[in-house]
Amino acid sequence: MWHNVRILNAISNTCMAIFILAVVTGAIGWLIQKPVYALQTIRVQSAGGETLRHVNALTVRNIALPNIRGNFFTVDLDEVRGAFEAVPWVRKASVRREWPDKLVVSLEEYQPLGVWGSEGRLLSTKGDLFTVNMAEAEEDYDLLQFSGPEGSEKEVLAHYMEFCQRFAAIDLSPKEVRLSDRYAWSVRLDNGMRVEFGREEGQDTMDVLMDRLLHVYPQLADMTDDHIENIDMRYPNGLALKVRNALPASNTQRSSVAL
Repeated sequence: MWHNVRILNAISNTCMAIFILAVVTGAIGWLIQKPVYALQTIRVQSAGGETLRHVNALTVRNIALPNIRGNFFTVDLDEVRGAFEAVPWVRKASVRREWPDKLVVSLEEYQPLGVWGSEGRLLSTKGDLFTVNMAEAEEDYDLLQFSGPEGSEKEVLAHYMEFCQRFAAIDLSPKEVRLSDRYAWSVRLDNGMRVEFGREEGQDTMDVLMDRLLHVYPQLADMTDDHIENIDMRYPNGLALKVRNALPASNTQRSSVAL
């Protein structure tokens, strides 16, 4: 073999290629560790272009920046994304490099819709549960009330949107939507009235109950000068009505209406 020139040339070329590759790799490794490539700027911006309302320099400096390691080449973008998504009010973060020493971080903030249950969590307009400073949220938003079994957040949000659309026909809007542990629905409206719908037995149950309620509600409102406190729709062919007289606040009465 050692007398075969072609084999010797091939071995020599291979060794030379390995040597050159090792030199180049070492040089690149040495270059990317130079201080000139240290991160100098991290620009934080809104993913949608609007002003960030709740994420500020103080929270970024205290929570995100201590968890960012490496330079322009070695920084782990997924790790940076995770560091920013740990900041309160941040729903989602995306990160990109910008030559030669900058990271650009685009943030999407949570948009709270209401309070979820009694544990201090908020429900966002996209059906996410999150936790922030409740006093800050209550100061900036007119929060609704929601509750339901664990994992039912998006279902409750979807029903809320449907209730908004349907009750708009009688100039009312939901202020509270509850889904009980037995999966029974109830809604409190902006006039203080609560409507009990009960469980959905089929796909069209809620539509049937809403159609019935919207049909009879104007008649109920005209029939009484009292404040309607509660409407119970959990009857096959009617409803139960609870009213409170305007004068003595404690005077309540309940009656049933057949449909």
